[in-house]
Amino acid sequence: MALSGAGGEKGAIENGKLTAEAAGAKFVLARTAPRSPAELQKPPPGAVVLLPYEPGKAPSLDEWTNGAWQASADGSMTVAKGDNLTKRRFGDFQLHLEFRLPFEPQGKGQGRGNSGVYIFGLYEIQILDSFGVEPEVHQCGAVYTQTPPRQNACFPPGCWQTYDITFRAPRFDADGKKAADAAVTVVQNGVTVQDKTPVRGPTGAARGKPEVKSGQIRLQDHQHPVKYRNVWIKELKD
Repeated sequence: MALSGAGGEKGAIENGKLTAEAAGAKFVLARTAPRSPAELQKPPPGAVVLLPYEPGKAPSLDEWTNGAWQASADGSMTVAKGDNLTKRRFGDFQLHLEFRLPFEPQGKGQGRGNSGVYIFGLYEIQILDSFGVEPEVHQCGAVYTQTPPRQNACFPPGCWQTYDITFRAPRFDADGKKAADAAVTVVQNGVTVQDKTPVRGPTGAARGKPEVKSGQIRLQDHQHPVKYRNVWIKELKD
């Protein structure tokens, strides 16, 4: 792509580099992409691999209920045709997943790279293109509508990002009455954005639904081509 300015400036973007010349000076800027320290983290012993990752190989979707999501040769699956749920149910767990958001400059607010991780189908950890946005309860890393992330840890769209989510399910007494709220820790791209945060009840559209001690993981289809890869989960014991 050639660039030019009214004052005779000229340049080009090619092969990930910007070259420019103005007022007799020249410079070259190379595109750089941040990387999470947890990117491509291997599952620990005892983990259930929900979405295996192997470079150059489309992943198996056998652990998921919606086979319409697109498995690609880059090792990812892309949101398509409805939400996707795990076939298995889990209680307390440690979940690792990686996601890549599309570049959607025409979108605003919730209209940029929107998806989400729904724990038990009840509690949403928001996924959104929130790069450079002030943290609040609707942004990436939030317990949606309840607790904002402690800080903005987002990378620009087009970069692979990581979530490491440690979840403690709500506790119930012998009569089935809730005795303790759920709690969640979220590490995004190596930064703790939720730290044992109490989850006071179901979030967003799930508000009013009964809470449970175990359930499925649901990835949301919000009509944005978000990609996921390298997803694994390990159940935790008291």
